Amino acid sequence: MTPKTSNKLSGVESTATDSAVESTTFTQYASENMGLFVGIVTRVTTGLLVARKAILKAAKWTYASVTPIGWLCVALVIAAIPLGLILHWIEFTVAGGVALLLLVIAVPFLLGGKSYSVDFSLPEDRVVAGSDVHAQIVVKNVSARIELPGQIDVPIGKSIKDISVPLMLPGQVFTEDVQFPALRRGVIEVGPVMTIRTDPIGALRHEREWADVKELYIHPLTVSVPSTSAGFIRDLEGNPTANLVDSDISFHAIRHYAPGDGQRHIHWKSTAKTGELMVRQFEESRRSRMALILALNSSEFATEEEFETAVSAVGSLGVRAIRDGRDLSVITSAEIAPGTKKVVRSIRSLSVLSSRSLLDELCRVEASDSAMDLNQVCAMTAQALSDISIVFIACGSSMTPKQLQHIRLRLPQDVAVVALLCDPGDEPRYRIFSGVSVLNIGILDDLRALLSRYNG
Repeated sequence: MTPKTSNKLSGVESTATDSAVESTTFTQYASENMGLFVGIVTRVTTGLLVARKAILKAAKWTYASVTPIGWLCVALVIAAIPLGLILHWIEFTVAGGVALLLLVIAVPFLLGGKSYSVDFSLPEDRVVAGSDVHAQIVVKNVSARIELPGQIDVPIGKSIKDISVPLMLPGQVFTEDVQFPALRRGVIEVGPVMTIRTDPIGALRHEREWADVKELYIHPLTVSVPSTSAGFIRDLEGNPTANLVDSDISFHAIRHYAPGDGQRHIHWKSTAKTGELMVRQFEESRRSRMALILALNSSEFATEEEFETAVSAVGSLGVRAIRDGRDLSVITSAEIAPGTKKVVRSIRSLSVLSSRSLLDELCRVEASDSAMDLNQVCAMTAQALSDISIVFIACGSSMTPKQLQHIRLRLPQDVAVVALLCDPGDEPRYRIFSGVSVLNIGILDDLRALLSRYNG
């Protein structure tokens, strides 16, 4: 250890070390009294800073730990006891004393809880609407002392699940199964898990977060649709159209050679018979792309149940198409800022990379008054997708025949249009109106039978 030296000469004080030290400090005061004054000021300033930090920490702890009942007790202690002593009102003095006693008794209940090790597991982060969700919480006392009973809160969406933790010995493990219903489609946040310390009357309360927030996807209810349903075109290479092209796989006719035609399409037998060059002509083959359009405007649904049925119908058709490897597009109205609906038009294409990604996207869709109506969505879909061959439109019972007719005019004439009218109070029906195949769905199970009839 390097010895430390101190020199005082003409009011100069310095501290230095030997030459092996890289840096030194040299301080000079005008006089010894000034040096003493500066030292006192420095110590006082440091003490004030420490006191300020302690006061702020105590104030923060008090604000976070004292409940409204606790503040009432504090007010009684501050006001009732002096008032009772001054006015000689024994009732005020007793009330203030009882409030002080309750605060003193409540303090030990906040002790502990920091020695917990909390593990919250959610085995399944994706479930179907209407099913039950099972989770597990494991609490361990990792300290060498006894932990008093406490409480753990598990936020589940807008609700909270309370779990009582018993008195735990050192190293003891407490396991609790958490079960709650997933009633409605959507995405809910589970967590963070919080340990709660509070007294019997709730005057003081201390919370500590442990686990992270987990997202739980509640998928819409779907039904299995056979691969032979939904009007799919089952040609491996695509569906030949009425458009004639010079190169494809669907042969149409033979015509005279024109400059620019490829030599590999020359039909030599016809050329030999006619004495002129003849080439093959083909029909353009097009892949069968299916578009699913989901209405999001609230005016197009009479009830929330109709909207949920429409989402389930789109999910059922989309899952079947993805599993069959079909070309698919799922279109909805994009979110439009309030006040800009008249000047802004926008559609959104949901992810169809997998059945899971599509159902995840459908968990987040919600009906809104600011969403575009189907008439505008279909018009933009026809502009964005030029290769669609069949369109399914999922909407509610509020859609009138006149509105369906306008929607049909927005789509190309060579595209088959099927409207899924979701009305839980109606019987399943199949009818054709103005070039639109209308399927009235009372319950989701009606979709399978109606699609089979449509194919027939």
